[in-house]
Amino acid sequence: MWSEPKVLFLPRKMRRFLRPGHDPVRERLKRDLFQFNKTVEHGFPHQPSALGYSPCLRLMAIGTRSGAIKLYGAPGVEFMGLHEENNTVVQIHFIPDQCQLVTLLDDNSLHLWSLKQHGGASELREEHRFTLKGPPGSPPSATQITAVLPHSSREVLYLGTESGNIFVVELPSFRVLEDRTITPEAVLQRVPEDYCNRRSCELVEALREHPKNPDQILIGYSRGLIFLWDLAVLCLSLQQLENLHWQRDGSKFVSCHYDGSYTQWPVSSDNRQPEPLENLVPYGPFPCKAISKIYWLPYIIFQGGMPRASYGDRHSISVVHGSQQTAFDFTSRVIDFFIIFSSEPTAEFDDPSAMVVLAEEELVVIDLKTAGWPAVHPPYLASLHCSAITCSHHVSNIPLKLWERIISAGSKQNIHYSNMPWPIDGGTSIAPDPPQRDLLLTGHEDGTVRFWDASGVCLHLLYKLSTVRVFLTDADPNDNMNTLGEDEWPPLRKVGTFDPYSDDPRLGIQKIYLCKYSGYLAVAGTAGQVLVMELNDEDAEHVVDHAEADLLQDQEGYRWKGHEKLKTRDGPVRFEAGFQPFVLVQCQPPAVVTSLALHSEWKLVAFGTSHGFGLFDHQQKRLVFVKCTLHPSDQLALEGPLSRVKSLKKSLRQSFRRIRRSRVSSRKRRGGSGNASEVQEANAKFDQDTLQEMELAPVQRKIEARSAEDSFTGFVRTLYFADTFLRDSSRHCPSLWAGTNGGTVYAFCLRVPPAERRMDEPVRAEQAKEIQLMHRAPVVGILVLDGHSTPLPEPLEVAHDLSKSPDMQGSHQLLVVSEEQFKVFTLPKVSSKLKLKLTALEGCRVRKVTVANFSSCKTDDYSENDLAVLTNLGDIQIISLPFLKLQIRYPCIRKEDVSGIASCVFTKYGQGFYLISPSEFERFSLSTKWLVEPRCIVDMPEVTSNNHVRPNSSSYVGTSGSNSRSDTHGHPTGISFQTFRNVL
Repeated sequence: MWSEPKVLFLPRKMRRFLRPGHDPVRERLKRDLFQFNKTVEHGFPHQPSALGYSPCLRLMAIGTRSGAIKLYGAPGVEFMGLHEENNTVVQIHFIPDQCQLVTLLDDNSLHLWSLKQHGGASELREEHRFTLKGPPGSPPSATQITAVLPHSSREVLYLGTESGNIFVVELPSFRVLEDRTITPEAVLQRVPEDYCNRRSCELVEALREHPKNPDQILIGYSRGLIFLWDLAVLCLSLQQLENLHWQRDGSKFVSCHYDGSYTQWPVSSDNRQPEPLENLVPYGPFPCKAISKIYWLPYIIFQGGMPRASYGDRHSISVVHGSQQTAFDFTSRVIDFFIIFSSEPTAEFDDPSAMVVLAEEELVVIDLKTAGWPAVHPPYLASLHCSAITCSHHVSNIPLKLWERIISAGSKQNIHYSNMPWPIDGGTSIAPDPPQRDLLLTGHEDGTVRFWDASGVCLHLLYKLSTVRVFLTDADPNDNMNTLGEDEWPPLRKVGTFDPYSDDPRLGIQKIYLCKYSGYLAVAGTAGQVLVMELNDEDAEHVVDHAEADLLQDQEGYRWKGHEKLKTRDGPVRFEAGFQPFVLVQCQPPAVVTSLALHSEWKLVAFGTSHGFGLFDHQQKRLVFVKCTLHPSDQLALEGPLSRVKSLKKSLRQSFRRIRRSRVSSRKRRGGSGNASEVQEANAKFDQDTLQEMELAPVQRKIEARSAEDSFTGFVRTLYFADTFLRDSSRHCPSLWAGTNGGTVYAFCLRVPPAERRMDEPVRAEQAKEIQLMHRAPVVGILVLDGHSTPLPEPLEVAHDLSKSPDMQGSHQLLVVSEEQFKVFTLPKVSSKLKLKLTALEGCRVRKVTVANFSSCKTDDYSENDLAVLTNLGDIQIISLPFLKLQIRYPCIRKEDVSGIASCVFTKYGQGFYLISPSEFERFSLSTKWLVEPRCIVDMPEVTSNNHVRPNSSSYVGTSGSNSRSDTHGHPTGISFQTFRNVL
């Protein structure tokens, strides 16, 4: 609902002397409108380092190098925590049949985490921390933990160390039970003398509990000694040990080794030193990489083991079942993996249903039940950076018809994925259903655009669009990297989507604009290419029309030194169902497209580069006009981003010139002529006036004018379509506005023929205004307000009854946002009416600005439009419209995080996203009403007397708005989610 606040108008001179007062009504309203929260992280954790899984909770845990721990279950079930030390998480182990887990960090500290109810919702809370200490004078290796075994009794942990000692600690107190310590000496007393003389135990590689007898612990030492504690069963291997795995009935176990072999061993109480049943090097006979982990089931699943000479650089996991064998080849290093079973407790053999693999850059799940072992499409933990993200675009409140068509196009791309339900399904999300359908579009370096469902907690891939088919590149888009020859050995099959290598950096997507009402999409790239597309539900083959836009307009003395344009394919091109390009506009020179605007009602697309901007009629497929904005000094704009970086000398020289100009202009203002006393008097008066001005308006400052000779002044930063009064106050007309890096705003009147003559008459444009801001700061935003001081609606928004018609009776206003100030002009005279200057503290500059609608959380009949502004300091400011009053300010992003600030994108309803790593978006909310965060329930397992688990009570889990950490004394203390984010 649109509301018009009542405003008391005062003469301009009086308003200048009004100090900002405390308005309790407005303060209450602000509390009802604005609230800052960091709510959830989307994407794949940056630098994962450990993986854990609870079969009873059906929850997965991932630890990272920065000390974060993240738990995932069914879609929408998420928990997050952070170790206070920020050390790398090395291992994660769930306590059997409990809502608890233990993490081991690289500083040798152990941490116990619990899921506990708190204030009506549960949180991931760190309960205790512990560091294993040896006797005085002992070396660090004596207590350096290498293996952790949570015992099925849920009362103790077994800790293997580098020295070969195995300590037993009590849970949850972490008290060391010294009388139960297993020393290397105690083990060696039970082994043959000839073995004792040959080697020591060395470090503990693996600890495994007997699946049928919890009193028996299988111990594996790195030198190849395997010992079943309590039975004194000894197995000797000549190869360095990597890992162990029990068969389900406990009659056998398998060991894997550094030389790429695995060995099967029998176990019986009367056989103290059994002979191996089988020893196999699966990819021999040549030297092979180590097998670091193995599962022995009806399936044999192992990590590594590839021939070193030919496949030493591969990251593989092999699955063998009967005559079928596949080596899954991952594009990044495998951190760890686990198997999900669907067997009954009384079954004789394990029944694997899925393999979950955590690689360094993505999570891959393989369906082991379906023939061919296809991958499962993940509902979360998407690899956002499968190709580097180059831009983002958010569209709110997508119409249902467009949403269904996008999903339909995406489903046709996913035919090679398994139909298996997501196997990690612990917990139940109780978060309310999203109030609307939102899309987040990401452009990538490889020329693709990905459409993500950003409506709720899980960022889910709906559809992927590729622009590569339009152009000629070195790679054939029809190439299938997974094709294997019948006799190829090893039987490698590439899996996963992570592929950071681009065939051509010119393919990179730089700007995206989607019209949700018409289904038109415009994307622009690194080499000056602008593609206009429309949605088609079927595959199609057609010719893509081409047009060139010469932004230099044949001006003499300019020579482009950058990259060449992309070569296009001749003749018809076949496109998959989805968004299909029908016209290509190629900018000349082929510089990066820096701004893009699409008006689907007028069938026009505007584009800008560092050389100028142009307007294209995509209905008639005709160029309307181009405007060169290049300044004679803008030589850097002719070099291109891929040729060479800006000269350091030139940058320093310009900085010194700017400083000198600033000093000279200050001296001139203070009275450069006259005697010394006059100068001093003028200086004193100037300082006094400055102080008075600072007192009257503490957030404003003097802005030093920039020179027109500064580089990249012609760089087009923003483009904006508006139907407004540009020539006179009696007639409004379509218009196009452009803002440049040099503080110039261009306005063009457009004549768009009516619908019945749209194809017969050309669109005409004529420049009507040119505004030069005095301080010449880059223009980052342009907005026209109607007679009610409301931003003009989006194209076709009124036609779909989703917005009021703009008021065309009263006078319109033009808001120009530069990096240093906000300025309102009257239209059509373009006379200055109001301005707000940013503070001079720490060099504050506007980086992102958008109009956001804020609704009251107390009543449904009030909402208002404000400006959401992100500065180069990482602060977010909310500024009222049309009076440009600062409402509130929140610290959001660290000012050192330049890439995070550059990647930020706001939504229409007061939310936002920014990259906290190449693979993760942080989601935040500025609104009290629009808040997307996890809320879920996890069933607490009840353990019966025979240790069988059944679901029992429920625990309300995560609002992610409530995580916990411990204080310096180890006592748990709750911290809010936003505090956790700030620590990150």
